[in-house]
Amino acid sequence: MNGTHDLLIVGGGPAGLATALHAARAGLDAVVAEPRRAPVDKACGEGLMPGAVRALTALGLDVPGHPITGVRYVQGPRRVQAAFRCGLGLGARRTGLHSALHRAVLDAGVPVLPLRVGEVRQDTTGVTAPGTGLRARWLIAADGLHSPVRRSLDLDVRTTGTPRYGLRRHYAVPPWSPYVEVHWGPHAEAYVTPLGPDLVGVALLTTRRAPFTTHLRTFPELAARLPAQAAVTAVRGAGPLSQRARTRVHGRVLLVGDAAGYIDALTGEGITHALTGAEALVANVRRGTPGRYETDWRRATRRHRLLTHLLVRARQHPALAHHITPTATRLPHLFAAAVNALA
Repeated sequence: MNGTHDLLIVGGGPAGLATALHAARAGLDAVVAEPRRAPVDKACGEGLMPGAVRALTALGLDVPGHPITGVRYVQGPRRVQAAFRCGLGLGARRTGLHSALHRAVLDAGVPVLPLRVGEVRQDTTGVTAPGTGLRARWLIAADGLHSPVRRSLDLDVRTTGTPRYGLRRHYAVPPWSPYVEVHWGPHAEAYVTPLGPDLVGVALLTTRRAPFTTHLRTFPELAARLPAQAAVTAVRGAGPLSQRARTRVHGRVLLVGDAAGYIDALTGEGITHALTGAEALVANVRRGTPGRYETDWRRATRRHRLLTHLLVRARQHPALAHHITPTATRLPHLFAAAVNALA
């Protein structure tokens, strides 16, 4: 591990591992620093949009899961759904996704070292991670929502508004729908994702700090389908979800995935952006245009950032929140257009 690598990738989640795969295929010498043992789990909805499925296929990965045909909103008796027009999505356990990426990275000859990086030092020719013995021409911060590297470089931007949090649990029940169902409650949304013939994942997004079971009781119809004895995993949480970065390019440090900035899980685009961001980052490093990565990232995420921001703002506005699903029901073509713009 002596010498200077092309890329030191801090974080071995989907964004970091996808960056490592693209780097290996571009002929770059990369190393990944990830202290957690594989497979790494995380509280997420586990529904991959068609764009993410296409990106994984382009990487030659076969991720186990359950096909998803679209998105359905549910609020009491109201229901509206939209099918994906550009291919299927995939309900995939986060551990299954991580295992596939991790195995592919090792097969590509990229080392994944059990090292923690929280501080970096950069100069005109490269970046050093103190205490690790690692140096690279470029350091890629792929260390998640609350990125220590982003914080150490003073790239965090203070967010406004009420913080939102995520909770996730799995239930051993057969999926009752091929759609990702988004159940809208007074203070939370519940996302139900089919993950296998006898498994669903339930993710709750909310501004209120309360136990998973307390939130689930506010969705009586959904709770009736999910008996307590069918729960097969512990509750896992994440948040606050909204995180902003001043820039994606800071000298010889580039940010990707959640570390590059995150709005909310409401529209389910986190993995898609991690994968497409990794590809754009490596392409710019290979071309010698790292500064262009910021522009490419903003262009690739603009539509998603706008739609997610508007939807979250509406969700948190008392006069608008309970009108979201009724409006989508009255305007199904608009709802379908929005779903497919994100897909």
